[in-house]
Amino acid sequence: MTVTTRLVIARHGEARCNTAGRVGGPKTCTGLTDAGRFQIERLAARLAAEQDAGNPVDTVYAGPRRRLQESGRLLAAGLGLPLLTDPGLDGPRHGQADGMLWREVEASFRGAPYAHPNRPYAPDAEPWNSYLTRATRHLAGLLERHDGRHVLLAAHGETLHAACHLLLGIPVSRSPVMGFGTSHAGLTRFELRHDGYGNARWILAVLNDTAHLRGPG
Repeated sequence: MTVTTRLVIARHGEARCNTAGRVGGPKTCTGLTDAGRFQIERLAARLAAEQDAGNPVDTVYAGPRRRLQESGRLLAAGLGLPLLTDPGLDGPRHGQADGMLWREVEASFRGAPYAHPNRPYAPDAEPWNSYLTRATRHLAGLLERHDGRHVLLAAHGETLHAACHLLLGIPVSRSPVMGFGTSHAGLTRFELRHDGYGNARWILAVLNDTAHLRGPG
């Protein structure tokens, strides 16, 4: 098998909105905690070691929210690469839920956004399946532009869900009955692999790996 394109998704580190249990939209995201920065520093060291071992990253992108920008800057610096901001990697639009406690949003909605995926979970919020449709379309375009390259995204957990639906061929309509692990600073890797007969397929090689957060150091 020959690998031509790699998509690596790094979820942001622990953010202040996460520890507070609040919806961290563009208006209220205040960035990473000290623990979150440490998590991303550990991930950056892991990726730098992989790069030295012959697995180089070509491009680093981050979405626009503060926790993604802070995570992306740490990762890009560790790899010696510039950070590119991609507005299309932003998470769901939370509307009036931005800054609210998640427990209050979910109590009113009778579940998380994916529980009723075609309904807005707050006024002006983006329904879960609408987000997935938007995000998968954007990821498809990004991969087309970077065919044959190794791309790293500092992203939301929701971006990982979108990538799984896109690259594993899972219909968005299945979103209420399946999910994927999205730990802080978790690493997920997809590889486009080709056999010797002209066939190609996307492989989920690593999912939500947090080995870099364990052990000494």
